[in-house]
Amino acid sequence: MAQGQIKGLQKQKGSGGRHAAKAAAAPKKGKRYIAPKKAAAVKQAALHKELSAKISRSIEQQVAAAASSGKLTIMKNVALEGTSSDKDKDKASKAKKS
Repeated sequence: MAQGQIKGLQKQKGSGGRHAAKAAAAPKKGKRYIAPKKAAAVKQAALHKELSAKISRSIEQQVAAAASSGKLTIMKNVALEGTSSDKDKDKASKAKKS
């Protein structure tokens, strides 16, 4: 009979646990965002988010339009999508009004 443990059945040391504990102990880098709780702050945060999205969308469309007129043909599809989506939105809003 075998008197020692078989190599395949031995438990392997978990070296990953030590790293996980160390990572959990240290706080993450970067800014923290705490969601607002007051009604006015919630409304302001929603407005800020909406305006930020509009601004970034506008910038992307401008860059795409500038790129499509020049040698940068990668952005041509984005420019076409931006103009077609604006037309679709206008058609949808007109249809809802009538």
